[in-house]
Amino acid sequence: MSWQDKGTRSRRSWLIIALALVAMSLIACLACWLVYQGARRNLGVTDQVVLEIAYTPEKAELFQELVKRFNSARHRTPSGRQVSVIAVQMAPDEMLEAALGGRFQAVSADSSVWLSQLDLEWQNEQGTEASIIGDTTRYAVSPVVVAMWRDVAQSMGYPAKAIGWSDLLSIARRDPDFKWSHPATSSASGLLATLAAFYAGAGKTRGLTVEDATNEATLTYVTELEKTVRYYGEGELAVMEQIENKGRSYLDAFVIEEQLVIRHNQRHEGDLVAIYPVEGTMWKDHPLVLLERPDTTPEQRQGFRAFSDFLLSSASQSLVLSSGYRPTDLSMPIDSASSPISLANGVDPAQPKTTLQIPSPAVISVVRDVWQYAKRKTNLFLVADVSGSMQGEKLVQAREAFATFLGLIKGDQERVGLIMFSSDVEEAVPLTELSTNRAPLRSQIAGLTAGGDTALLDAVSLAYERLQTLGDRERINAVVVMTDGKENNSRIRLRTLISRMQEGNRSGVPVVVFCVAYGADADIDTLESLSGATGGQTRRGSPETIQELYKILSTYF
Repeated sequence: MSWQDKGTRSRRSWLIIALALVAMSLIACLACWLVYQGARRNLGVTDQVVLEIAYTPEKAELFQELVKRFNSARHRTPSGRQVSVIAVQMAPDEMLEAALGGRFQAVSADSSVWLSQLDLEWQNEQGTEASIIGDTTRYAVSPVVVAMWRDVAQSMGYPAKAIGWSDLLSIARRDPDFKWSHPATSSASGLLATLAAFYAGAGKTRGLTVEDATNEATLTYVTELEKTVRYYGEGELAVMEQIENKGRSYLDAFVIEEQLVIRHNQRHEGDLVAIYPVEGTMWKDHPLVLLERPDTTPEQRQGFRAFSDFLLSSASQSLVLSSGYRPTDLSMPIDSASSPISLANGVDPAQPKTTLQIPSPAVISVVRDVWQYAKRKTNLFLVADVSGSMQGEKLVQAREAFATFLGLIKGDQERVGLIMFSSDVEEAVPLTELSTNRAPLRSQIAGLTAGGDTALLDAVSLAYERLQTLGDRERINAVVVMTDGKENNSRIRLRTLISRMQEGNRSGVPVVVFCVAYGADADIDTLESLSGATGGQTRRGSPETIQELYKILSTYF
């Protein structure tokens, strides 16, 4: 071997050794970095500030897009840590419970009316006077309106005449076929509409007091208005789902926020119009709220401010407007050619003329309580499937669901009866006021046993005929029927029952049938035929969801 070959080999050896040393150094550095990062994680230190934020469902599309844009821009705190937002959609009641449980660092409810309730529950739980409500930013607002089909509004004088609650009351009294609804006060739109009605009854636009809300003249006005409600419900998204499915046959008028009128009309050529009650209008203000707990860190506050500032930026406010909400940046015109807040979309950028003031938490609490007495009362039959297929877990869960439903009906003036069916039909508890039959209902529900076939149609027929015979036009008349199987033992035929109910609703009292298809074997087509014939609804339930479903159904009454 020549000396040149030896030199080349020597240089290669040194090169390999050098590369090996570099690789070992890199591995050592990587190991140190991993140990360091692990230590940082163990100490709660990361390169990100993560904000988990709960938001309400009606603004899902807008809020998710805002979060996506914020996270893409990689905003940082003053210390250089990146802020990441995780958004979780939740109904208001679930949101409040989760916020109290410490799951979220911030919430974006649909209205500030929930904040006082959140604060009160926090203070009671923690035994403190400190507030959980931290920095608050309002980035999108939308007035609560009465949506009507255009020709219905025109028959009341729209657009030349300013329409209000009194006009709604007048047409509902004149026309027994007129159907309108507002959600229960467990939803923001329902609570705000109820507050607006109390303001109208008191003849005020600001400073509603407990004395105003309990004044005899106010209560008479609100009670007369509520008597004309078709039935209540869990919220505006549920109403819009039914409007999408059933169109104008579902309701003539209903309470929703303005942006939902815009969204509907962009898909359906402007067949809805928004009525801003002449007596005054409430707004949903969609606050973003930092939750101030003892473990809230300075960098979480900085991350919240970064997200808040982003929501108020020109680009974000433009997105808010294009989504049908009104931006909180007052320098941004809402009547421009590109704005969706337009007469073409059934809404008026010049409205509302009169804005109502949200009253104090004490007044809101009183209004919710008083509404229970002023609202339209109910004649309601629960119709329970106790056939053999309900044996086991289904029946256990059904008992709990019925008991939950009964517990959520607060007023003792509501009339509730219980009909059970298997091979035969039994009126287990006659229809009477809960002041006298709440205990018998609980006892019968607790003792439900299963066996036999499924006489579904006979059971619905019995409940329907009982309500028609009663002939009470002052109350909501309803049947809530649950079954997990297929009809196989009734004397009456489906066509005959549907025809009888349709004729009865035309010539007698309106009775609405709500159906719960419990489990995969329930005959959904039959149930939808029964509910559809009366303007009702059919919902699907399972042993895991049945209790929550009956909680929702309770809001209709």
